[in-house]
Amino acid sequence: MFATLPRGADAYRRTQVLSRTPLELVVMLYDGALQFMATAEDAVRRRDIAVRGTALSKALAIIGELQSTLDMERGGEIARSLDDLYRYVSLRLLDAAARNDTAPIEEAARILRTLREGWQGIANEHRAGA
Repeated sequence: MFATLPRGADAYRRTQVLSRTPLELVVMLYDGALQFMATAEDAVRRRDIAVRGTALSKALAIIGELQSTLDMERGGEIARSLDDLYRYVSLRLLDAAARNDTAPIEEAARILRTLREGWQGIANEHRAGA
């Protein structure tokens, strides 16, 4: 992600990431995934298969990262539910790629936006309590 930024922007982005709490980093991951999904939607509409593929791959990588950080033992039912949602979102994005269709991307984005709002609320509460 940092390799494509100009040197000053790269330093700014690194500082921005390093100064965030773990909860804020989760929100940033959601933001990134949603941004790549929007890029993929636009690429589908323009019939730009290369851009669509790259954007969906990046969104899937972020979702995979979110999924890999779940603590299934301590997280209990919440972790299992998030795992199921991440798996479903990933399948919808793969379906979008296979069918070159925006509808599965839109559905996946709605799910991620809802999850992002929840994580943002938790981050705000944590910040207010700190």
